[in-house]
Amino acid sequence: VTRLSTVTTSSALKGAIQLGIGYTVGNLTSKPDRDVLMQDFYVVESVFLPSEGSNLTPAHHYPDFRFKTYAPLAFRYFRDLFGIKPDDYLYSLVNEPLIELTNPGASGSLFYLTSDDEFIIKTVQHKEAKFLQRLLPGYYMNLNQNPRTLLPKFYGLYCIQSGGINIRLVVMNNVLPRSVKMHYKYDLKGSTYKRRASRKEREKSCPTYKDLDFQDMHEEGLYFDTETYNNLMKTLQRDCRVLESFKIMDYSLLLGVHVLDQSQRDGGEPGQAGGDGRRPVGQRVLYSTAMESIQGDGKAAEALTTDDTMGGIPAKTHKEEKLLIFLGIIDILQSYRFIKKLEHSWKALVYDGDSVSVHRPGFYASRFLKFMSTRVFRKNQRKCAGSASSHTHTHTHTHTRFEEAHMQKKSKQRDGAAMGSRKSCLDKKSHSVGVFYCVLLGTCVSLLHY
Repeated sequence: VTRLSTVTTSSALKGAIQLGIGYTVGNLTSKPDRDVLMQDFYVVESVFLPSEGSNLTPAHHYPDFRFKTYAPLAFRYFRDLFGIKPDDYLYSLVNEPLIELTNPGASGSLFYLTSDDEFIIKTVQHKEAKFLQRLLPGYYMNLNQNPRTLLPKFYGLYCIQSGGINIRLVVMNNVLPRSVKMHYKYDLKGSTYKRRASRKEREKSCPTYKDLDFQDMHEEGLYFDTETYNNLMKTLQRDCRVLESFKIMDYSLLLGVHVLDQSQRDGGEPGQAGGDGRRPVGQRVLYSTAMESIQGDGKAAEALTTDDTMGGIPAKTHKEEKLLIFLGIIDILQSYRFIKKLEHSWKALVYDGDSVSVHRPGFYASRFLKFMSTRVFRKNQRKCAGSASSHTHTHTHTHTRFEEAHMQKKSKQRDGAAMGSRKSCLDKKSHSVGVFYCVLLGTCVSLLHY
């Protein structure tokens, strides 16, 4: 994927994606609907599309390529579950030009957005595509039970083969709509080791911040009403249980924050885009918005998913600033396999083992949930009427903040002492053990580079 630019131009890749999806989805409509069978998850359909065309495929201006579709019937079921009709899917992906996005992460993947804000197309590595294939039966079962989820919603898995290069693509839901300006954007894991945006990232027009940045910028967290907070945490807990059951880890919560007050000061509206200025009608796919994803019965979602919120979740800062929150769990195609175990082992020797992002799936899920429920999302405690009550609340709040600051200071002191103790213990180990660790570290680094 990283050598993609030397193989073909971006416009040729986008054209091949649209041509391949257009052909395969159109061809799938002629197949009758039926229940999904176990073998359907492992079917791979392949078609060759020469530039001069054939009896089955149209002529085109791109290099010859082969287009593979993974589990077409299973993914058709997923699309049906979310109310995506074949014509709408084709219109979104094929009829309008795809928009290339700058990469928000360090994966080296390419990202394309459909013009109507509905779908993201992401290039993935071979191991990630294979893992998604293995995940599909369990993913199918989970979606049947809980269509309201913050987990990625996969709508298609494809592969383009051209010039000896394989380019694998997954079509997913779009978590952060362009139609709403994101004043802040975060990639949160609940980890502290190297979880601060780099200087290069901060220089971007719309940087993606990390955990330590969030704690600096939103020290008090984000406040929701009780029902919304409970629904949000219930959804996150359920999703984390699913991820843990598949031994998945190293995932993130992608969090977009739209500041309503700032938008109004700037003379804009919530639905006005930060990019092209268009204001689309809103995402049509069922359960695609943040609010729809966390609602229990859907009634509240219908009332709140309006042009004013664009599917975002209403929230506030501790200063009563009104916000709209957009969020979803991303990067779930990471399994806790041998390489990850080694990576955690050597990082735990050098750093605090509980602070690194690579961890056992069970611990990772627990730490992730604790961070989200205590540092990121909080219940909004309504102030009582009357000046005396307000004064008491303010005094208590100030006192609580003082106590929290004091506890944080104590915690840092304990952490420093613990780190000192850890260092002291390591220094006392024999030379032979030190040599063993050096060999282990070298092996780990070699494997990671491999």
